[in-house]
Amino acid sequence: MTTLLVVDEEVNTRLLYKDEFQEEGYKVTVAETTEEAMEKIHQSKPDLITLDLKPPGTKGIAFLRKVKEEEKDIPVVLCSAYAGYKKDFRVGVCDAFVVQSADFTELKAIIKLILKHKRSNLIPH
Repeated sequence: MTTLLVVDEEVNTRLLYKDEFQEEGYKVTVAETTEEAMEKIHQSKPDLITLDLKPPGTKGIAFLRKVKEEEKDIPVVLCSAYAGYKKDFRVGVCDAFVVQSADFTELKAIIKLILKHKRSNLIPH
């Protein structure tokens, strides 16, 4: 089963994401802090991570860079209510950026696309 790790400091957001993604058939684990998230990554490598960036955001950006250095094969989708991060060169290593919304259509579609691409690259041609 495909596992997603949701990293967000807001408990309600974590629960909402967990419910939405479980309805899509994913196994979902959640983390409140980047430290907790890194522990979960090392314990059981997720197939994809959603990461919220909140101002000032440097802790989340540092976490993103660490994940991409240590776990290059785990895609990270940034989810933030702050669209300005899209232009921040420091987040350029993420696999996708989605502006948070009550409508999960875009986020779900991006996750499916990334996971499909990831699986197709693992299959020898």
